[in-house]
Amino acid sequence: MSHQPSICVFCGSRTGNRPAYAEAARATGTMLATRGWRLVYGAGDVGLMGEVARAAQQAGGATFGVIPIHLFQREVGKRDLSTFIVTENMHERKKVMFMNSDAIVVLPGGAGSLDELFEVLTWRQIGLHEKPILILNTDGYWNPIKTAIEHMIGEGFADRSLAEMLIWVEDVSALESALATALS
Repeated sequence: MSHQPSICVFCGSRTGNRPAYAEAARATGTMLATRGWRLVYGAGDVGLMGEVARAAQQAGGATFGVIPIHLFQREVGKRDLSTFIVTENMHERKKVMFMNSDAIVVLPGGAGSLDELFEVLTWRQIGLHEKPILILNTDGYWNPIKTAIEHMIGEGFADRSLAEMLIWVEDVSALESALATALS
């Protein structure tokens, strides 16, 4: 039996102010399911998390959700997933999501999504993994982060290799292509 690739999606528990964010989340969920890739995500049924998961489910995809007990009510734990795991804390949630994925995709989100992005980026920077990290830069949402990373490099706090650890894509079509290449 062949391994089913699993894609960890970090994204907001809110939908944001632009309809493009939710549209991209739904398109991502549909694309993952259509490709036969399992969605690994934060198990919430709200915001972009809910959008990506419902789209993946509607397209027949496998879903693996991980939620910490203290966020179960706030993020409305989505129990109808293929796999549903409740952890004791946020650190365990991120660890379980990371350990059960082959690649990481970051959609628009807030401080939690930034925390998740920088944790997996830091782990890669110090050699703990080589999983691809892709950023879906819907409507330029993550441009300030790209600028901040360039600033860190320019000011001597990181090597050029840090920026090269991130794969930037502008739409879900480019995300699909980049993921297929990264997983091959």
